[in-house]
Amino acid sequence: MILMVPLSGNLFAQKHGKKYYITGQVLDLNDKPVSGAIVLVDNKNTQVVTDDKGMYKVRVKADAETIAVFKPANGQKDEEISGRTVINFKLIRETSVHKSGELDKPENEKVNIGYGYASKKDLTTSGSKIDVQNNKNAAYQTIYEMLQKDPSVQVNGNKIVIRGVNSINSTDPLFVVDGMVVSSIDDISPSSVQSIVILKGSEASIYGSRGANGVIMITLTQAGDKR
Repeated sequence: MILMVPLSGNLFAQKHGKKYYITGQVLDLNDKPVSGAIVLVDNKNTQVVTDDKGMYKVRVKADAETIAVFKPANGQKDEEISGRTVINFKLIRETSVHKSGELDKPENEKVNIGYGYASKKDLTTSGSKIDVQNNKNAAYQTIYEMLQKDPSVQVNGNKIVIRGVNSINSTDPLFVVDGMVVSSIDDISPSSVQSIVILKGSEASIYGSRGANGVIMITLTQAGDKR
């Protein structure tokens, strides 16, 4: 009877549309706690991260369906909530010390994802990159011409739509320049751009609802500036 009381309370809260808490621990491949992992609910950033013991506590709506944890170095794991109030995760991506020369490989290149840096190989699910450093002779007049190089981006004047995202309202993506969210990229000179990364799906979800239409992340050269 004592064990049934808290369980029936959780079921009552979920049945009647009240929010409730989910707790758990996140471990890595070696069963060590993963700190700083982001907690996502229904692919939205909750602003909750795991503590130094890998523990988290997040409040969710009664109709929430999925919960996930994500950290660039360890990967992402998704779980169906299905009424559970305790959900533990094990991130199985192995992290190890790079051998000499491995950091110079293209797949190990660091990409600014807004709250930190991740290896390019960690963005294989939904990310694509426009590397303009190898196109120095291209006569780009605007940054929108550069964006047209990526088949996942549809450009019409200064209107941008990232293919493969669904939105009822606005279709405008989120713009992030050197890790900072900006409202417009009109004034960015093509000559100051080092690379452009397009994110959608789970990678864009680190920005919460703002990334629902995808994210365009622009990295400027060290000497680059806006026009």
